[in-house]
Amino acid sequence: MVPIRSVQPAAPETDTRLMAGAALRAFFRIAEAWGLKAAEQRILLGSPPESTFFKWKRERDGSLPRDTFERISYVLGIYKALQLLFPDPVRADAWIRKPNSAEPFGGGSALARMLSGQVADLYVVREYLDGQRGGWG
Repeated sequence: MVPIRSVQPAAPETDTRLMAGAALRAFFRIAEAWGLKAAEQRILLGSPPESTFFKWKRERDGSLPRDTFERISYVLGIYKALQLLFPDPVRADAWIRKPNSAEPFGGGSALARMLSGQVADLYVVREYLDGQRGGWG
């Protein structure tokens, strides 16, 4: 009788690397759509060292700290919400730079709020947009 071998799932490091690659590719596509400078991109990612940032940008792969995953998740949610709120992609992408009198922005732009460097500010922008859409989704 031949022993049955169990199939081992992929190592967690492999799954994490795959997720990191996908997250980075999505982030840099959004950054391009939004016309973000490298310095702005670094802030949104949590201000990694320049060498790390440019390696991520070049290779679109690598291991990411949990904080960076969280930040990218918020950016993805913000992007998605804008695409749903504004049928015109150009208008959706431009919204982050426009002055906004809504309470979370105090006359500044959503990008200015997001560039404060705190992950909580990404959350505030995401929450605001989700509220404008009528909830999560």
